[in-house]
Amino acid sequence: MPKKNITGIILAGGKNSRMGQNKAFLKLDGQRLVDKVLGVFQELFPEIIIVTNEPLSYTEFSEAIIVTDIYKKKGALGGIHAGLFYASNKHAFVTACDMPFLNKDFILYLSQLKDKHDIVVPVASDGYQPLHALYSKNCLSQIKNNLAADKLKITGFYKGLRVLTVTEEEIKPFNRDGRLFLNINTPKEMELIKKMQDI
Repeated sequence: MPKKNITGIILAGGKNSRMGQNKAFLKLDGQRLVDKVLGVFQELFPEIIIVTNEPLSYTEFSEAIIVTDIYKKKGALGGIHAGLFYASNKHAFVTACDMPFLNKDFILYLSQLKDKHDIVVPVASDGYQPLHALYSKNCLSQIKNNLAADKLKITGFYKGLRVLTVTEEEIKPFNRDGRLFLNINTPKEMELIKKMQDI
């Protein structure tokens, strides 16, 4: 069932310095990365927000609310802050525009765990997955404090909030191909993923 009381937030404001072009508009299987994320979100959330430093590049996306960072040049943490700030729902699922293998059922699973928690975050073998997590507006004050202090590590604001970690055992049924949290940062990574698609 779609989660009527949750906002979907897509972070698309990165510098793309390693890729050399806007990652959101790169194509995989003939579909732009941002369209892949939007396709999943449209099935799940009544409200979708795209956070970007290039709002004019996203005017075609009438199905989403386009916003920019309130605290400029603060990386992904600034994007999370802006998305939560503008969201009309108390809870939001946050992901990046370059994560093409989102699993709708896993997002629904995380959504069902939100009550009584400020953060619901998966923990994979390589640690927290903060750009594939649920956050509540209760996080805004702590995020704002960290932004003001230039403490930009995303998980740095978790302390003192009600955090629920989702374990690898819980993740496994939704991640059988191991690609769930994969994101694309460089042309080389893009080529590797395309080869994986052909296998």
